[in-house]
Amino acid sequence: MLTIAFPMVISSACDTIMIFTDRLFLSRLGPHQMSAAMGGGLTCFMLSTFFLGVTGYCTALTAQCYGAGRKTDCPVVITQGLIISILAWPLILAARPLAWQLFVLTKIPPEQLGPQTVYFNILLYGVLISLFRNCLSSFFSGIGKTRTVMVSAIVSTVSNIFINYILIFGHLGFPALGIRGAAYGTILGGFLGLLVLAAVYLLSPERYEFAVARSFRYDSVLMKKLWRFGTPAGIEFFLNMLAFTLLILNFHACGLQTATAVTIVFNWDLVSFIPLVGIHVGVTSLVGRYMGGSEPDTADRATFSGLKLAWAYSFCTMLTFALLPHPLVEVFRPPQEDAVFAAARPEAVFMLRMAALYVMADATMLVFSGALRGAGDTFWAMAISVSMHWTLVIGQLFLLKIAQLSPRWTWGFLCLTLLAFSGLIYLRYRTGRWRTIQILDRIPSPPPLEVLHEIKDL
Repeated sequence: MLTIAFPMVISSACDTIMIFTDRLFLSRLGPHQMSAAMGGGLTCFMLSTFFLGVTGYCTALTAQCYGAGRKTDCPVVITQGLIISILAWPLILAARPLAWQLFVLTKIPPEQLGPQTVYFNILLYGVLISLFRNCLSSFFSGIGKTRTVMVSAIVSTVSNIFINYILIFGHLGFPALGIRGAAYGTILGGFLGLLVLAAVYLLSPERYEFAVARSFRYDSVLMKKLWRFGTPAGIEFFLNMLAFTLLILNFHACGLQTATAVTIVFNWDLVSFIPLVGIHVGVTSLVGRYMGGSEPDTADRATFSGLKLAWAYSFCTMLTFALLPHPLVEVFRPPQEDAVFAAARPEAVFMLRMAALYVMADATMLVFSGALRGAGDTFWAMAISVSMHWTLVIGQLFLLKIAQLSPRWTWGFLCLTLLAFSGLIYLRYRTGRWRTIQILDRIPSPPPLEVLHEIKDL
């Protein structure tokens, strides 16, 4: 678990650092710029989540093929994901007007609406890069070579921070582009990370072992498997991100003070959450591998190894949020005294302390949902996760719009709901239904490479 998950934790931490630094740079231009990047970035990500979820299932399917000894099927799975990505890009671009309407309907403050729309419009063109990175990362995660994903993430993060610093503030002869520079830097950083993955995928010695050169073809059986088990993951990802985006936009609609407080808290929440995604990927990969090899008991041990790792990390995060909220909030203080930030500070401190309640629940949900997905129990993982997120949205709308309660009450409801649903997904795992699911039963096993070479020699 450590061998596979730790590089993925570093990779996810790089994504956290990149997003965090972007918001930190933009906070120097004003709280509304920082909030605009969060709202625009989340909306762009939300539009691509269905296809990211479908192609992200390449990790579990690749791991199952690898565990069953069908190595030459692994890159063919990735090719199916790349085909889906190419077809998805124009559909995502066509959905841009829907996002504009969403900004208007949620009544984003005018000071934030303009830069948020600009950031979103630019970032949307880089979605294809994210989809390709997701597919290639799934190959290395599925076969357990997660260090390659880590190197790619480090290259992407370092280049993104450097380019953003230059373009946002205008250094080295470049004009100061502000939030537009942040969007350009994010796209360029992602492209450099994609180049690293593509180079290793196409040029490493392992390309012969997996027959990468012969994998660039459509495979109807594997494509159906990917859609069959990946669609629930894609629906879950999309509905969850739509719900999360609505949560953020509804908080932002409460005014610049609440928008600033929520943005600060969720920036730190990323620190606690995104590295756990690395453990989630590690659990999915190992459970998929052992289920492909018909070893459910070993898959169960891998799951609880991941849980121990996730809890150890989240416990440290919980203590930090509970004991050091003031210094964490002060990190986002603008250089000049700002009335909006001063008003948002106590609200952000309260929310950050409350967030300490649910970080362990986040860890529990990610580990057990990763185990269910790796085994193929994607429907129930989707049902529980989607129910949780939309319970949060409905509860938030009731508390803010109908009951007319303050954002603090809504935040408390959010924390308690996360605790409740983490218990539900554990109960689903305890039923043991995931042990009986067969993913590879209809995939014909290709002849080993040694046999192919003998046939060629004859």
